[in-house]
Amino acid sequence: MKLRTEWIDKRKNESNQSQMHLARKGVVTEEMRFVAKREGLDPEYIRSEVARGRMVIPANICHPNLEPMAIGINALCKINANIGNSALSSSIEKEVQKLNLAVKFGADTVMDLSTGTHLDETRTAIIEHSPVPVGTVPIYQALEAVHGKPENLTPDLMFEVIEHQARQGVDYMTIHAGVLIENLHLVAHRLTGIVSRGGAIMAQWCLHHRKQNFLYTEYHRLLEICKKYDVTISLGDGIRPGCLADASDAAQFAELDVLGELTLRAWDENVQVMIEGPGHVPLDQIPMNVEKQIKVCHEAPFYVLGPLVTDIAPGYDHITSAIGAAVAGQHGAAMLCYVTPREHLGLPDLDDVKQGVIAYKIAAHAADVARHRAGARDRDDAISKARFVFDWKKQFELSVDPEHAKALHDETLPDDYFKEAEFCSMCGPNFCSMHLSQELTNLGQENQEMRIQKKKERQERLLKA
Repeated sequence: MKLRTEWIDKRKNESNQSQMHLARKGVVTEEMRFVAKREGLDPEYIRSEVARGRMVIPANICHPNLEPMAIGINALCKINANIGNSALSSSIEKEVQKLNLAVKFGADTVMDLSTGTHLDETRTAIIEHSPVPVGTVPIYQALEAVHGKPENLTPDLMFEVIEHQARQGVDYMTIHAGVLIENLHLVAHRLTGIVSRGGAIMAQWCLHHRKQNFLYTEYHRLLEICKKYDVTISLGDGIRPGCLADASDAAQFAELDVLGELTLRAWDENVQVMIEGPGHVPLDQIPMNVEKQIKVCHEAPFYVLGPLVTDIAPGYDHITSAIGAAVAGQHGAAMLCYVTPREHLGLPDLDDVKQGVIAYKIAAHAADVARHRAGARDRDDAISKARFVFDWKKQFELSVDPEHAKALHDETLPDDYFKEAEFCSMCGPNFCSMHLSQELTNLGQENQEMRIQKKKERQERLLKA
């Protein structure tokens, strides 16, 4: 039996299946208890945060093998890994491999952003294999259904696709309901226009039909689907800036105001919501962007893409964006969407996924340390102790990528003897500052006494042999 099967069956008669609905009824669900244990928080506190909308638990009732997790300012900072095929690359098997690799290295959620062939089969395989929440952008499948012509989209088709994906078990969906026709003129001055695929599709539809965005005018239809399956809405920033020059402009903030309104409309129906954030922002503007979102969107969890803090480094944008992500997390972003080295260049491969996840686990962890989360620095302190006493095996074990750390060490000092050596190949035996300063600290003195004792015990064993 899958983890959540009994939990879901017990609530099958509820008219609204959402965690928010149950939380507002005063119910502490099994998902909330599971989350509380993972976060080291009280279950009642989790319930109260979900009830007020400051925390979401993306957990579709059709995804019973999910291991529940929470996204919110008062939970640990989470990361998302985007996977998915394109019309030119990848396969179902490769996307499942990406999922498994992302989860192995610590992705808290994944998004299937497939735009190529076998969309349903790819999504089904990912959900069946995923212990973490799975997100999608339904408009991609809707566009495929009309052969890539945005003007041929219809509300009925769009909501049919949304419900279809909900039945498959998608836990959260990016919905570009904030792209309003009256705000489109605000992008005229931009250097890179609209860089969100979903935002560009809806903008094209609005301009062609001279009508308001149907995801906005028929938002109530989305809410009914979300209540039925407990799908969390991830309100997409369809007019987000795509370069530093366009950051924090009138177009971006006009859409943010709409997302604040849509947040309240979702909460009126007890539907969970999080807000997506900008992708390219100068370092000094990141705190303002996060604080503004928290205020305008009533403290709904903020889910940011990066942001990239410079545009000059194609091939290294997992680094340019992780810098911004750490700052965003420090100031209150609840989840960080990874960027891989192949951003702006092509579809990520397995190594790109690994590099992106690791960069963002570091950023999220740094944010948790900066926000003084309980226990956040324990691992840092443990690896620092291991480093000072030259416990190389413990250092490897505690590192974010143990295999890589060990491989780098062993390139120059591969023998087991060097796993206890009081130096590495950087300084050698005579220039290691930690070795030279052992007698200055209590820990160092204890380490030296322990090493003398171990050496003595080895000598005694040799003499007996």
